[in-house]
Parts: sequence; structure tokens; C-alpha cells
Amino acid sequence: MFNDLLALLFPESCYACDGAMARGEKYICTKCNVKLPYTDFHVHGATELNPLQRRFWGKVPVRFAFAYLHFVPKGRVQRLLHRLKYKGAQELGAHLGQRYGSLLSEHQYNQQFDLIVPVPLHKYKLRRRGYNQSDTFAKGLAEAMKVPWSSNTLARLLDTATQTKKNRLDRWQNVEQVFQVVRPEQVQGKRILVVDDVMTTGATLETCAVELLKAGAAEVSVVTIAAA
Repeated sequence: MFNDLLALLFPESCYACDGAMARGEKYICTKCNVKLPYTDFHVHGATELNPLQRRFWGKVPVRFAFAYLHFVPKGRVQRLLHRLKYKGAQELGAHLGQRYGSLLSEHQYNQQFDLIVPVPLHKYKLRRRGYNQSDTFAKGLAEAMKVPWSSNTLARLLDTATQTKKNRLDRWQNVEQVFQVVRPEQVQGKRILVVDDVMTTGATLETCAVELLKAGAAEVSVVTIAAA
């Protein structure tokens, strides 16, 4: 009863719109859940009908490319990512990962991967932030899909500048030779799913995929919370 009273007097705010949430709602209110710009990339799989898949053609062999949401500037998705990345909302990353992981499992994609690996932060940035936002999403995916997860397979060697305002060439040069597979025994012969928070040009994920394939991975697929 006391908790109900607290919820009535101090309702939790929706991470997507900052509005008060009703009893039983968690992290994202029902209205925002309905209006979020979900993708259907998983429906089309590794075909030309999946626009995310086409971004990697001719660059690096990526088996599957998925994103849960379309990135819309100044919209609900941007607010969610801001809360996750800069406001300490680690639980939101896990929540989104569990939701998308359940959806991917419904389409049998959980049978396509042997290991889930997040794009790493540099140790200095990780120390400042306290957590890796991509890792929280990866953990949620792993839990829902019942696929092993590892946060220490890939390492970021350089603390690169933000990618936000860079063009495609600058983004690629910014992450070239940045990542290293530090535990190659974990990826050899395995089908790896690499996880990031947002995909724009895909340069970061391309670089990670190249390193994982060089280290002996049988296949590499990629998934993000959102794609621009």
C-alpha cells in the first residue's frame, strides 16, 4: 500500500517523453511504446529488402544487419538514447535488449548466433561514464535470446573523437585500427553478433566485423538499438 501511495504521489517518468507513467508501465509509457518508430529489418533478413543489410554490401561480409528502431532526430528515440548514454539509465538498455531479443527469438534468429559481443568503450571513457551503453543492450539481448555474451572479447585501443558530426570517410578514418580482438579463442569458428547503440554510416561496426573475421570468426552479424 505504501508503494502504491508513493507511485501515486511521485509517478515515474517515461524515458521517451518525460510524462508521468501509469501503474504497471515500465521505463516507456504505453503511448510512446505504440508510437516508437520500429523497424521491420528482421522480417526481411539478409535480403535486398533490408536497407541496413545493403549498407555493408561491397565493404565487409555481414550475415545479418538489424536495428530495433529508426533514429529520428529530436524525437522519442533520441531522448531514449540520451537517457541511456548520458543520464545513467543502464536499466533502459537492458530493457530494450530484452524486448528486441524476444522479437528476434520469435523469428528464430537466436539460433543464428554463438556469441554476442558489444562494441567496446575505451577504458578511460568507460571509467568516466561508469558503464558501456552498448553492453547493457547486449546483456538484454543475450538474456532474451539465451545466447552467450562477452564484454571482453573486443577492446578499443584508442579513445577516438565523437562520430556525431563526421562524414563517412572521416568516420572510417576515425575508427580504423582502433579495435582489437583480445580473446581470439572466443570467436574462432563462431557466429558473432556485434552490438552497438546507434548506426549511422556503419563505419564502427564495419571495423569490428573486419577484426573479428581476421581473428577467425565464421560469421559476423550486427545489431543496434537504432539506425539513422
